[in-house]
Amino acid sequence: MAIFNSNKNTTFNPQEINILNAGTTIQGDLNSEGDIRIDGTVKGNVTVKAKLVLGPSSQITGNVSALNCDIFGVVNGNIQITELLAIKASAQISGDISCSKLIIESGASFNGKSEMKPAGYSSEFSKPKSTKPVEEKGLQNGEKASEKTGA
Repeated sequence: MAIFNSNKNTTFNPQEINILNAGTTIQGDLNSEGDIRIDGTVKGNVTVKAKLVLGPSSQITGNVSALNCDIFGVVNGNIQITELLAIKASAQISGDISCSKLIIESGASFNGKSEMKPAGYSSEFSKPKSTKPVEEKGLQNGEKASEKTGA
């Protein structure tokens, strides 16, 4: 009896869920077109074009990108979610997050910065932000804004 399907004409079925069970380790990037649940360990980036569930025993060392995501486990890396990110009470995250909608349950650990943008917005945490002070235009010789407006 063959374990693997030998038919090379198989097509992608978005109704099927991929599962990476506890005790399984992947070293390298993981990409999926459909939903995936990870209860094992991934040492690399995880990119999912649908829903990603990181179970309580999951350990991800790398960046995570998905349409929607529920996190119960450990993530050491940046997380970019297009729609909804739900960080459950058992989750431990070290890294920056970007999403459209965010839920963080009491008890979760999150160390990093968060950025919320409308769905479909592309964000890059690696872009440096300007640290120049904002100049007050129109003021002369130490004049205060209140003096200029007459307040």
